[in-house]
Amino acid sequence: MSLSKPKSRKLIHQRRIHPNAYLRQDGLWDIEANLTDDKAYPFPTLQRGVLPVGELVHDIWLRLTVNNELVIQAAEAKLLTTPFVRCPAIETNVERLVGLKIESGWTQKAKEQIGSVAGCSHIVELLRPMATTAIQAIYPYLTFEQDGTFPITEGLINSCYGFAADGDVIEVLAPGKFKDKKGKT
Repeated sequence: MSLSKPKSRKLIHQRRIHPNAYLRQDGLWDIEANLTDDKAYPFPTLQRGVLPVGELVHDIWLRLTVNNELVIQAAEAKLLTTPFVRCPAIETNVERLVGLKIESGWTQKAKEQIGSVAGCSHIVELLRPMATTAIQAIYPYLTFEQDGTFPITEGLINSCYGFAADGDVIEVLAPGKFKDKKGKT
């Protein structure tokens, strides 16, 4: 563990989110994520009884098929394990995501389509790590050169500390977009 040594404690709840990106033979991309929850104590549920330690409370899968421009071409969900019997009934609602583009503000648009009673808060929660997984997979695969250089877009500049307009990364990769500490190019 890279964090400081914690105080004495015991595990109560464990959530795992595993997103992956796959390049399909047809040139589209499948971005898949799995979310699981389990408890480290016998967990009482309304419809499934008391779950033993380690038994999954949630086992949820989501697949978004996107093109190179990050536009969703297909969406599929499978709620394999849920605390309530009714939850899987919303699986087909994720198809409402088709046509949305993964870009700034897209999660809000997605929530309008599959949030609240039209969906599942856990599926909505998967959207953000799936978006970053898509971007981390597709953008570098399509644009990185063998020497590690890649195009610097306006949306990338100042998106984080590493891509600060006045930082060494921008100075090297996009000298025309570099601004010194006083804002001068």
